[in-house]
Amino acid sequence: MSTPTTGDFTKTPGWLDWYSGPSRPRFQLPAGAVDAHCHVFGPGTEFPYAPERKYTPCDASKQQLFALRDHLGFARNVIVQATCHGADNRAMVDACLASGGRARGVATVRRSITDDELHQLHAAGVRGVRFNFVKRLVDFTPKDELMEIAGRIAQLGWHVVIYFEAVDLPELWDFFTRLPTTVVVDHMGRPDVRQGVDSAEFALFLKFMREHPNVWSKVSCPERLSVTGPKALHGEQAAYRDVVPFARRVVEEFPDRVLWGTDWPHPNLKDHMPDDGLLVDFIPHIAPTAELQRKLLVDNPMRLYWPQEASPPVGVRSTCRPGQGQRPRSE
Repeated sequence: MSTPTTGDFTKTPGWLDWYSGPSRPRFQLPAGAVDAHCHVFGPGTEFPYAPERKYTPCDASKQQLFALRDHLGFARNVIVQATCHGADNRAMVDACLASGGRARGVATVRRSITDDELHQLHAAGVRGVRFNFVKRLVDFTPKDELMEIAGRIAQLGWHVVIYFEAVDLPELWDFFTRLPTTVVVDHMGRPDVRQGVDSAEFALFLKFMREHPNVWSKVSCPERLSVTGPKALHGEQAAYRDVVPFARRVVEEFPDRVLWGTDWPHPNLKDHMPDDGLLVDFIPHIAPTAELQRKLLVDNPMRLYWPQEASPPVGVRSTCRPGQGQRPRSE
């Protein structure tokens, strides 16, 4: 059954709706696990989609997100602002406020945002901003504007999430390495898995993380990166095998700087829509021990998004830059 888009909106032709009957994962998540990358869309009648959007999705409400959270066995969510909402963060903020403290947010902001508005976002649960460099999804924002935003949000203790494709890392390297915050890379920088885990392209990404201890990575979205599969459908317990070596390499080399999320409701997928329960079953393939699983799913996201409830891991230095430890006056 098709999932609707409400309000005066029409879904992008060929849009794949999120999977409405996810299986219950066989993998038991550790207590307190965090889905550290997911979204809400609309509903369009309540939170209209941005005029400048590149796509129009089906609705995916906070109630549906929280139902999936409970079904899969997660305790908390990190809700990332969807590009279809532009810099209008109301849907994401509304979900954070409705979560009873069980969700944090990553916003999209413009240079024109006021300090008071930033403090309001912080009070609602926002702890980061996202800079999107995927040209098919967003229009270009000047780097000086992004750097100005990064400097301002650093004073709140927030971090910057960066979304880019692997081929663009060389030209973005200087900008990324000047950011004055913790930097979280979406989906391992979207490596081309056809090139293999020992490719020069992926080696550059590992060098990026190795040389810059403030850089973290989400090892999520194998459904976006996989070429040969198999897909997370029909009970498949070894999905996206071609992505496993990449994610496992990052998890094992940087165990205290990795995050994982479902990416629900999976915007802009073209080939198939995964079963979110089977996506959870992907986790032990990339984090094979209980210790790695706990770091990936509990310790790391708690340290980044709920630091007052978490302790830094033994022997690991803080990746905070100057200004990150400050608390905003509104808190």
